[in-house]
Parts: sequence; structure tokens; C-alpha cells
Amino acid sequence: MAKKKKSEKRIVYSNNPDFDPSGFDSGDEGAETSPPSQQDLRVWLDRKGGGKTATVVKGFAGSEEDLKELGRELKTLCGVGGTAKNEEILIQGDHRDKVVDHLKKQGYGAKKAGG
Repeated sequence: MAKKKKSEKRIVYSNNPDFDPSGFDSGDEGAETSPPSQQDLRVWLDRKGGGKTATVVKGFAGSEEDLKELGRELKTLCGVGGTAKNEEILIQGDHRDKVVDHLKKQGYGAKKAGG
């Protein structure tokens, strides 16, 4: 059985005859995405289990859809897999230079971070 997200709102019961369930969405408002020039992204190198490395982009301020779109764009650029969730993008492998250059061309404020 699939787990429900904690932030998901559900109506269990209402005895109000004037209740309109269409106005009670599942909480998919999301934050508005700031323009790239106002974003300050940090690109980290993270070591995962088994000696694998991952490039991590942190600091994205915006909706989950825009985060996933940027993640898809970066994964395509690098030709590898990865994920975009929890306000960060993980790209498999060490692609910091390529990611920082691409983000700067897109207008984002991006820097390498970490050791």
C-alpha cells in the first residue's frame, strides 16, 4: 500500500451541508520560483555508499515542478541519472564544473561549495 504524504490534506467527514470539497486541495500550492538572477545555488560533491560520488545542487528557491525541470535539464546535460527532491538536485558522478558553467549561462548565481 502506498504511503500518503504527511502534507496531503484529506477530508474524512463533514456534516456541513454547504461544504465544498473542491476548495480543499491536496496542498499543491508550492512556492513561487524566484528568477534565476535572484537564486544563489551551491554545487557540492557528496560521497555516497559504495565509494560513489554525486554532484548536489542546493539552495533552489521555487516550486517542486521547476526544481524537477532544472534537474532534468542538468541530468540531460551530463548524460547521467539523478534525482530532484527535497529542495536539492542530485546528479550521479562528479560534474561540478559542467553544472556550475551551465547554471551561470542560465543566469543563476552558482558557486562550487565544500572541499
